Amino acid sequence: MGVVGLVAALLSGAAAVVVGAVAGVTAAAAAAVSLFAAARRPSDRGSALAWRWLAGGSATWLVGIGVRPLADGTPFAVTFADLVLLAGTVMLAVGTGLCAVRPAHGQALLRDLADAYVCAASLFVIGWVLLLGPAYRDAGDAGTFAVTLASPLLCLVLTCAVGPAVVPARRSAWPVGLAALVVLAAVTASETVTALARLTGDAPPLSEVWLAPAAFLLLAAVAWSDRTARAKASGDTEDTGLLGDRGDTGEPGDTETEQEAAEPLVGQATSPLVAATPLVLVVVAAVVVLLRVLGGGIQGPVVVLALVSVSVVVVLVMRLFVVLMETGRMRRLVDLGERQLHDLAESTGDVVLLCDYEGVVREIGEGVETTYGYRPDELIGGRIFDYIHPEDVPAIQVALRAMSLDEEPAEGAGTCMVACRVRAADGTWRPTESVATRQMRGEELLLVTTRDVSDQEALRNQVAHLTFHDGVTGLPNRAYFEERTREVLARPGASSAAVVFLDLDGFTAVNDSVGHASGDYLLGQAARRLRAAVRADDTLARWGGDEFAVLLEAATDAQTVVDLAERLVRTVSSEPFRVADRDVALTASVGVAFADEDVSSADLIRNADVAMARAKELGGRRVEVFAAHMHTDVVRRLELAADLQRALLENQFAIEYQPVVDLATSRVTAVEALVRWWRGSAFVPPEHFLGPAEDTGLIVPLSEWILREACREVAAWRASSWEIGLSLNLSARQIMAPRFVESVESALEESGLPPSALTLEVIEEMLVEDAEETVNRLSELRELGVRLAIDDFGTGYASLALLRQLPVDMIKIDPSFVSGLGSDETLTLLTRTIVRLGHDLGLIVVAEGIERPEQLELLREMGCTRGQGFLVARPMAARGVDSLMRTSLSSLPSGV
Repeated sequence: MGVVGLVAALLSGAAAVVVGAVAGVTAAAAAAVSLFAAARRPSDRGSALAWRWLAGGSATWLVGIGVRPLADGTPFAVTFADLVLLAGTVMLAVGTGLCAVRPAHGQALLRDLADAYVCAASLFVIGWVLLLGPAYRDAGDAGTFAVTLASPLLCLVLTCAVGPAVVPARRSAWPVGLAALVVLAAVTASETVTALARLTGDAPPLSEVWLAPAAFLLLAAVAWSDRTARAKASGDTEDTGLLGDRGDTGEPGDTETEQEAAEPLVGQATSPLVAATPLVLVVVAAVVVLLRVLGGGIQGPVVVLALVSVSVVVVLVMRLFVVLMETGRMRRLVDLGERQLHDLAESTGDVVLLCDYEGVVREIGEGVETTYGYRPDELIGGRIFDYIHPEDVPAIQVALRAMSLDEEPAEGAGTCMVACRVRAADGTWRPTESVATRQMRGEELLLVTTRDVSDQEALRNQVAHLTFHDGVTGLPNRAYFEERTREVLARPGASSAAVVFLDLDGFTAVNDSVGHASGDYLLGQAARRLRAAVRADDTLARWGGDEFAVLLEAATDAQTVVDLAERLVRTVSSEPFRVADRDVALTASVGVAFADEDVSSADLIRNADVAMARAKELGGRRVEVFAAHMHTDVVRRLELAADLQRALLENQFAIEYQPVVDLATSRVTAVEALVRWWRGSAFVPPEHFLGPAEDTGLIVPLSEWILREACREVAAWRASSWEIGLSLNLSARQIMAPRFVESVESALEESGLPPSALTLEVIEEMLVEDAEETVNRLSELRELGVRLAIDDFGTGYASLALLRQLPVDMIKIDPSFVSGLGSDETLTLLTRTIVRLGHDLGLIVVAEGIERPEQLELLREMGCTRGQGFLVARPMAARGVDSLMRTSLSSLPSGV
């Protein structure tokens, strides 16, 4: 009978059913395979159970849809295939529900069931008025009608039951859950159409036949794409753990757990829309019924529609009653919590008040009179800012304004902690610590809890002062100085620090002649003189006895430290000290020591002490520098600075150009200008004079000369039909020069070089120090049309952030990366990553320091577009570039 029925179906007008069955089997099989494969990944174990249920439901559904054409020939209203399809639908509903954040319990479960019933009943009413009523009239047999529609109605109930839990659940399995919900809706629609077709004896429309298969294909695609995305995210997480030292456990499912921890917040954000859905459906159903009544009446038994409508009203009334009960209970709990909080704060001695965001006090506790001396009625209606120190008011107003603008604060954002000074009734300013929290009482207010911390503050200050200050002079003591020196030397760039030791010559005679009390008085006078002589950011301390120490945290150069030491000598000996009605003339011996990379704080202090002892041995009233090489370096730098100035006046500098070539075509695309200095007949390496030039400021006129000369030379080459660009390195001091942008614009106008042909290079460290001002200057250059490049890319620590802020055109890979190509796998991988990053950002990538053929071959294979180095072309004078351009670099070195 089954084979005969299938043949009859194929020969009749029900071919669409067979086509739909084949499509449904194929789509459901694809969904089942995709879901089973996704559930096998270890990182997906949090959603594996849901996906197994969905996969099982898809497999069961495909069995049912596969045998339906065979079972449709039976005389029964509900066939075995319908039962299998119904079982598959139930499994799909279970899997869809498991994709929610968490199963509901207690009142939440009852609420979800009520919402599901209202949604299902409303949709049933709409369907009855539009479709089922006329079908009932045509069917004639009420029993057959009810049995035929049982399956689609159950599908509708299942869809409405799991929908409210899945839609707002933005967990990792949410896309699959949403796609599964679409499958349930499509199955419900498909089963409804099939049931109506059975009642009328017609074949279902082809568009409806394809509805469920299309939904299953969507589920398969979402499951597979989510599996791929998870695999990629898992790989990225492993890479981050290796390169970034995140300290992850490495256990499977860590990412899943972290994602699920944050999911309830997202779900709560969309819950109002989901909660309103039942009411919207009820309104739509009522409108449909009303329109049908006005248009000619409702077909079919009205009693069914009336019973369903009455049940919806009853459920809604019960739901409203429960909501009112919950609201009342929550209100009582809030009031109880506020009373308990108020009582707790009052018992601890804190002052509790309610105010608005403008600072107007609405309520205040009785404790304010005990703590600050104000009666509560004096403060209510006034502004708290009238009692806060004026220096603290702006910061508090900014904090309160931020709280008022933050409509949906994240966790902890609704609380603000404030430390300020409050004026008491006696006029004293008392340090306080306050916590402001949002409160809703008809309007949004702030609950502020304030604690007077005057005693704690005074105790902390006293303990800190006694621990780290000298009782005679009031200066920091030896313990503070040693700790401060350790902190300074631990910072990056601590080699610019220096320590100065000072000893009062002849102070022992003062103690012997006028006593130790008078000697202490003299030490106080000396401390005041020395404090006035040192800079505000220098640390002056009393080391012990008649010795003082000065820590210079950021000495610009050695000569500055020596000048300070000599000023201290003059300060002590400039006029006598008045002690015990007599004048006492003293001098000072001063020792200076400079920090170095290998010098600890204890060694640095010791070196300064040794230098001071040497000064005393030589007769006192003098300055001695520890380590002769430091003094020699000062002299050498002064001489070098003078020679640099003379070299600028006598044109001792020259420019060489290193070609930058297109690695694919071997064509020279640009040259990088490099400065060279011949002091007489001796060549001075750039690393020996560029640093002093930067320190002395001579780098600015030198760079301007290089810019003008290089622009003029390259403009001449371009005039001979050579399309070539120019690259120049910028220094930090040059960028911050007052007329830096104007000087670049002037050089371009004088030479006739197009701005687009000029590329200015900066290193990453320049973009970190004074980042905002530097970026502004470079952006002005970019507006002129000048191109920007980051040199030595990958060696700093701010590249990725600044690639977003600064309109960069080019990145240049540091030679340290290129040198390891072909021999170091890590450097090769990093170089490949930088090239890929540059391509993804649309930047030109230039490799520097190409010296070996295998490096060039690897760079070509990576897709690096440009390069420079000794293998390509060495730096050369303008005449060499002229000749090189004429040959156009017809080929690169052989063997590459």
